[in-house]
Amino acid sequence: MNKSLLLAAIVAAAALTACGKKEEAAPAATTTAPAPAATTDAASAAASAVAGAAEAAASAASGAADAAANAASAASQ
Repeated sequence: MNKSLLLAAIVAAAALTACGKKEEAAPAATTTAPAPAATTDAASAAASAVAGAAEAAASAASGAADAAANAASAASQ
């Protein structure tokens, strides 16, 4: 039972850690005409929201990995 719980916790931590990795940025496309200010503001707000969500997801994944490590440590004792 304890080994099954430990294995499940390790698999869950690995999955959450793998999902939290950031992908490499795509190469910049050729330059085009500047966007209107309203579009730029909306894009900036959206990018800020996405960055906040990504940070929250990474924090949650880190917390889950820590919890799994603590569970593994407790199970082995």
